[in-house]
Amino acid sequence: MPTNETLYTNKVFQAAALPLLKVIATDVPSLHKQFKGVDAIYQVSAMADGEKHAVHFHVENGEWTKVCLEPYSGDGKIDAELAFSSMEKMNAFMKGDMLKLPAFKIGNLKKFVLFMQVLLKMSSLLNMEEPPEDETTQVLLCKLYFYLLSSGISALNKMGEPKISEWVKASPDRCYQWSVEGFPETTAYLRIKEGRSKAGRGAYPRAKPFFTMKFDTPKSALLILLDIGDMFDMTANSQLIMEGGPEFGVQIGDMMMHVGGYAK
Repeated sequence: MPTNETLYTNKVFQAAALPLLKVIATDVPSLHKQFKGVDAIYQVSAMADGEKHAVHFHVENGEWTKVCLEPYSGDGKIDAELAFSSMEKMNAFMKGDMLKLPAFKIGNLKKFVLFMQVLLKMSSLLNMEEPPEDETTQVLLCKLYFYLLSSGISALNKMGEPKISEWVKASPDRCYQWSVEGFPETTAYLRIKEGRSKAGRGAYPRAKPFFTMKFDTPKSALLILLDIGDMFDMTANSQLIMEGGPEFGVQIGDMMMHVGGYAK
């Protein structure tokens, strides 16, 4: 039986990290071009107590149209699946342990190769230790991290992860947002209220966020996201702008680090 830490870690990967494959396949021109005209079903799964836990993807005419946080049960054929015999093995693989390989179930070799290219691209991006030089990749990486963190916090809250669920239960209706000035495509938000949570992409549409963690450039954002920048110095230099009470910036920063801890 998986430990709670194993379950929480796997939830971060399945509900927050793996869905980023759609973003990467869409936003990286060289990958998007290769999917032209492709129809496919992809899946990544892990077994736990005899039950399959999975995320699967639908690609229709080259566009990644659906990300579903459940095993595929349709009538179509899965073109490529990474099937792990346990959550522990999947977690280790996602953290870079290449000895914990899954079973590769290949329904279509060409489509399998395309899927692996997207997986490898995600791995190379999320394993960067310093901000990349080109701005386009910086923007993409900011988007990936903002999406991962907002979705990860919400997914763990819904599982009842103690630290995050306690924070959400104690909160009135509030929306936290992440953004980079001049790059609205990177924006993501998290709405919480008395135990409930919802992650979203783009600016929160209903009202001004309660708190926004805003950065002056994509590179500044990555200095914080990659944990190599000094938050106090960057705030003093207006590289990091906290729109809202600083104490709430500390709270959301703590939740970000907590999610990151499961993924490392």
